Amino acid sequence: MKRLDHLEHLDKHLVDELAQVTRETVRDELHRQARRQRRRAALYAASGAVALYAGAALALTVGLALAAGLPDWAAALITAVLLAAIAYLLRGAASPTRHSGPETPTGEDRVHGSTPPAGTPGGLGGGVPYPPMPPTAPAAPGEPRAGGTDPEGPHHRA
Repeated sequence: MKRLDHLEHLDKHLVDELAQVTRETVRDELHRQARRQRRRAALYAASGAVALYAGAALALTVGLALAAGLPDWAAALITAVLLAAIAYLLRGAASPTRHSGPETPTGEDRVHGSTPPAGTPGGLGGGVPYPPMPPTAPAAPGEPRAGGTDPEGPHHRA
């Protein structure tokens, strides 16, 4: 019997060591992925900042070109109107398309077969601003589920 106790101790030690190696491996992998994603995010941020300055330089160029033949205030006004129109078109391209008829949920809008409510609060368009209600209330711990299946039945180990 003493031999089995010794094996049990070895088994527990092996499991603890395996868990520690697994934790270290997962931690190292997550650290490596996070470092790569931070680098990618920094490059996207730098790209956005440079694009902002390029857009400002382009707007200045358009304003100066218009100022060659128009008064300065008119050139600035035309440049501002052009930038506002471009911003409006970009916003329209980024927002989901609007239907003139009643909205029917698409595959992305459909959640568990439910349809979005007619007038959603907050002006969120056709999306659901809150999660849908489940068809039945969740069972309390220890209570069998609706449908007769009990996940903690006799096969459950304590």
